[in-house]
Amino acid sequence: MMEEGKYIYCVIDSDEEKEFGSPGIGGRGDTVHSIAFHDIAAVVSDSPIKEYPVSRENMLAHQKVSELMTESYTVLPVKFGTIAKGNAERDASERIRLEVLEKRYGELRGLLNKMEGKIELGLKCLWTNMESIFAELVEQHSDIRILKQKIARGHPVKTRDKRVTLGEKVKKGLDRKREKEEAQILKVLKPLSVDLESGTIFGDKMVTNTSFLVPEEKVDEFDAAVNQISSERDGRMKFKYVGPAPPCNFVELTIVLD
Repeated sequence: MMEEGKYIYCVIDSDEEKEFGSPGIGGRGDTVHSIAFHDIAAVVSDSPIKEYPVSRENMLAHQKVSELMTESYTVLPVKFGTIAKGNAERDASERIRLEVLEKRYGELRGLLNKMEGKIELGLKCLWTNMESIFAELVEQHSDIRILKQKIARGHPVKTRDKRVTLGEKVKKGLDRKREKEEAQILKVLKPLSVDLESGTIFGDKMVTNTSFLVPEEKVDEFDAAVNQISSERDGRMKFKYVGPAPPCNFVELTIVLD
């Protein structure tokens, strides 16, 4: 039988020890509950001491608990897969209380104060029609247009180097175009947030993949700005706007209790 510990999802601003409705990670139906010290608490559930695979099911179970907490508390997300186990002196719950919450109280309280009243919102923007984007590049860049015409008139073997050069020019032009259009979007949204983090750009279509830390009193204004940006680019871009979410892109606690 596997040794049991406590899986840690997040730290919240709460002085209560209570049970929550959401089941914990692992599919056993373990109750999610809190372990408190003064006015901060770790949100945990019972778990075997094991390494959880980074699967969709496990990631969603982890994320769901933190998202539930954002409805009532300020949340500091904890790195996926963090499990505390007991030792000869203390069980897992006491180790979390004394070796994490008490020992790191100043750090955790400071981060909770920093994140209080703020939520994470995410925005992905993608060009919808790459043929029209490439056509714009040809129209806007005479060197690309001329080189493309030369390749069209030449023999495929003899124009190999020109085609390589054309690909490089198109890539650079596309990057500049993406940067320019992303800057136009961020110019509107950045003033409505207190921080932002750029995520990975996937493929040629994606223009921006940005997370924003937004004060709660600015959320309606931020929503309206996103709607306006979307309306102005209707047909040219599609948008994926998500949130509110725990501020995972702005703080992620690492806790080691082996």
